Amino acid sequence: MNTSLIILAAGKGTRMNSDLPKVLHPIAGDPMLIHAMAAGATLEPIHTVVVAGHGAEEVTKAAIAYDEEATVVVQAEQLGTGHAVAQARDALKDFEGTAIVLYGDTPFVSPETLANMMQAAQSTDVVVLGFEAADAGRYGRLVMEGTSLERIVEFKDASEAERAITLCNSGVIACNAALLFDLIDAVGNDNASGEYYLTDIIGLARARGLSATAVTCDEAETLGVNSRAQLAEAEAAFQSRARATLMEDGVTLQAPDTVFLARDTVIGRDTLVEPNVFFGAGVTVESGAHIRAFSHLEGCHVSRGAVIGPYARLRPGAELAENTRVGNFVEIKNATVSEGAKVNHLSYVGDAFVGAHANIGAGTITCNYDGVMKHHTHIGAHSFIGSNTMLVAPVSVGDGAMTGSGSVITSDVEPDALALARAPQVEKPGMARKLMDKLKAQKARQQRSS
Repeated sequence: MNTSLIILAAGKGTRMNSDLPKVLHPIAGDPMLIHAMAAGATLEPIHTVVVAGHGAEEVTKAAIAYDEEATVVVQAEQLGTGHAVAQARDALKDFEGTAIVLYGDTPFVSPETLANMMQAAQSTDVVVLGFEAADAGRYGRLVMEGTSLERIVEFKDASEAERAITLCNSGVIACNAALLFDLIDAVGNDNASGEYYLTDIIGLARARGLSATAVTCDEAETLGVNSRAQLAEAEAAFQSRARATLMEDGVTLQAPDTVFLARDTVIGRDTLVEPNVFFGAGVTVESGAHIRAFSHLEGCHVSRGAVIGPYARLRPGAELAENTRVGNFVEIKNATVSEGAKVNHLSYVGDAFVGAHANIGAGTITCNYDGVMKHHTHIGAHSFIGSNTMLVAPVSVGDGAMTGSGSVITSDVEPDALALARAPQVEKPGMARKLMDKLKAQKARQQRSS
């Protein structure tokens, strides 16, 4: 079926007490809006229309960054959900197929649930996503007769009998696009809030003799975020599910509650993740790797058999081949570390290539930035970089070459050569004792004068 997404993202989110639009507050490293877009993207939509309002410029930037073909329309005045959906009319004027309405602040509706809604939409005019609420509270209620959805009633407009219903409305709706906008045209605002409710289209559809039904999902999928406390709850819920999924897939998390994952984190089976590891966006770890405690990874790829950390930092563009070693207090950025290479201690490798089985000594730094531009360092296969070497880029160290400890390398080193670049040692007998006696005497004079 042809599908288009309409994602409502216009709300200010007053309870968030923030200058940032509500839908851009992050969960697992990505704005809530992106979670909703990613779930909808599994339906392979022809169009994705984001309805922005408060902070429209920022919302547009985030939406286009995720999907450059997305269309953003602006709801200049927030007059209800029905009015918000109507703003997508022009963007979908030539579309023939089913539109699904999602919410940018309801980030956890699953791809499976959306697929179920699309399946139901093949035989039903309007499909609503509902859930059985543990505490129905102020949710809108779905009034059913068998499998037929008769109407949706908002809590503030519901009778006592209707408030006793526990099947609640998530707000997510699937409907033929042309029919959706036709029904919205008939929606009025004669209600307690004076708003145009999208939910009113159910009653209107039924009055025309059209069919409506509800597809249900777990209540956790419908979690909406309207405050900082709910944002924290959503983060915790995401992390709990993501950790459980990894462990079911064969990943060992020694202390699951201390490991934080991003929306797109990928970790292969038989990988061991020690406590207090943070995964930012864009991380892929292949099977059989070992991520040691207190490491921070973002925008990187770690291959099979690699050992990372403890206290390592992998930044965007770090590409680690099989059986590499990146040890404690090592930072890798925009660099390829080839198979079997080791960077074990207290080093920074940025904008660089490290050849196979090279050994990078403790305290090595690739000096990649001159204050204006970044420059590249090439370290050849089987080379040995002595401790505390400064490699001033652009520079190349040939295969099998060595640098002496404490060297500052400013020009290329030939393969198999030894490069030494440090001042000669000068020794002055007895000078240390004389200097220390002088300093102690100076300190004693200062103490007496004070």
